[in-house]
Amino acid sequence: MPERSPVYLKPEINQSFDNVLALSGEVYRELEGRQTQRIQLNGKNYFIKVHRGVGWREIFKNLFYLRKPILGAANEFHAIRRADELGIDSMEVAGFGQRGWNPAKLESFLITEALDNTVSLEDYCRGWKANPPPQSEKRLLIEKVADIARRMHENGMNHRDFYLCHFLLDVDSLVKGKGPESLRLHIIDLHRAHMRTTTPRRWIVKDLAGLFFSAMDAGLTRADLLRFIQAYRREPLADV
Repeated sequence: MPERSPVYLKPEINQSFDNVLALSGEVYRELEGRQTQRIQLNGKNYFIKVHRGVGWREIFKNLFYLRKPILGAANEFHAIRRADELGIDSMEVAGFGQRGWNPAKLESFLITEALDNTVSLEDYCRGWKANPPPQSEKRLLIEKVADIARRMHENGMNHRDFYLCHFLLDVDSLVKGKGPESLRLHIIDLHRAHMRTTTPRRWIVKDLAGLFFSAMDAGLTRADLLRFIQAYRREPLADV
């Protein structure tokens, strides 16, 4: 396959396409045709996702169910940029490239800056059932998650893996007395995200159901759930 320049690379990552694919580090996830690693370049931490083709079987399976196949890293690259347009904290792209003409054998990669000093909401909320946090902190996080969900769904975007483990909290931004706008909560793993003009109701339901399921052991009260609904809809609860 002829060498091709990456589509986008930050200046500090001066690598050819083949050299990027050859980078190695700590493997975080490995699936058929896709691998995620944590790497270090010039003293800085990054994550790189490498896609080596999904195969015709996966393509036909998605088409059979009337779903658009995810062929490589391009979908997540565009989803991150869309999240940024919507004012949603996600990941900082450091590199993206794609090559090949056969849709079943596309090679692609996505490099993002590591979100150091963060913790997933799944881990952060794990002890809430036994040791509830201050109500002000809980309210802040609930309103922030609701705001992210609303911004996505009102603008034609849905995550498809909308779980607490895919929210990374910058704990230092959790400042007492500050509102949701000061909180840095990053949404990650946008590999399967949908982007349209409007979000179909069924995909909104799937996102919110996934989020609720992942939060069922977080010790949330009925009042907490109603607070989320109110923040998500931005309407009085009586009207909702």
